[in-house]
Amino acid sequence: MKKILLAIVIVLVVIQFFQIDKTNPTFDENQDFLKINNTPPEIAAIVKASCYDCHSNQTVYPWYSYVQPAGWFLKDHIDEGREELNFSIFGTYEAKRQAHKLDESAELIEKGAMPLESYLIIHKDASLTESQKTALTDYFKGLQNQVKMTNNLPENETEEHERD
Repeated sequence: MKKILLAIVIVLVVIQFFQIDKTNPTFDENQDFLKINNTPPEIAAIVKASCYDCHSNQTVYPWYSYVQPAGWFLKDHIDEGREELNFSIFGTYEAKRQAHKLDESAELIEKGAMPLESYLIIHKDASLTESQKTALTDYFKGLQNQVKMTNNLPENETEEHERD
């Protein structure tokens, strides 16, 4: 039993030498969601607090990102979040994709699926009150309609393009 515990301790110590890359990718600030939409400050604060750590190139890595294997899990989660929706490069998305992402974001917030419960355990400031959920979903839906109208997208045309 002692040998097993010693082996576990050694493995835990050794994996600490394999840290994740915490460098945020560079991006053009003129393509950032909050800037291109001239987002009102109260909505911008909600989006920054509840979405940007996983869905932007402006991640603030928490203390536990230095502890493996938690850091590995976190890095994978952030990479997946950015791939799904990256607010830092939102302006580079085609109009159809923007409309789809806004619709999807509103739906996930309404269902309580975002922000993730696992994120909220440690990040209490990212929790959304009912009024914040309503404000955020109304804002996303309003922008979605604006994108559709500006780009002459049909009402039911918000499917995301296939990715290459």
